[in-house]
Amino acid sequence: MARIAGIDLPRNKKVEYALPYIYGIGIETSRRICDQAGVERTRKISELSDQEVAHLREVIERDYQVEGDLKREVQQNIRRLMEIRCYRGLRHRHGLPTRGQNTRGNARTRKGPKKTVAGKKKVTK
Repeated sequence: MARIAGIDLPRNKKVEYALPYIYGIGIETSRRICDQAGVERTRKISELSDQEVAHLREVIERDYQVEGDLKREVQQNIRRLMEIRCYRGLRHRHGLPTRGQNTRGNARTRKGPKKTVAGKKKVTK
């Protein structure tokens, strides 16, 4: 089993589709890494030799920021926005979408489940 950046890559997948299991690597980056390491994209992880896995690991560690370091940097950026109280920071603080999306009827992912508010009661005579 190939273990790169603390992640066990699935053995039965091709290299270009297994590398995106690492946080910070997408399909295009995965293809670029394969080309840099000199590994065929179409080979499965289980078919790779230890030397090829070492090449992949070396390219990733040298040229890319992944997993813990990347997550930490993203969190620091968000914390900085909140500290300087810019608009995006306030949106983060209030748990609302930060990129201009409509919030009247949507944004349930950021706002969470609906909180029903009781309507006005009718006056009885």
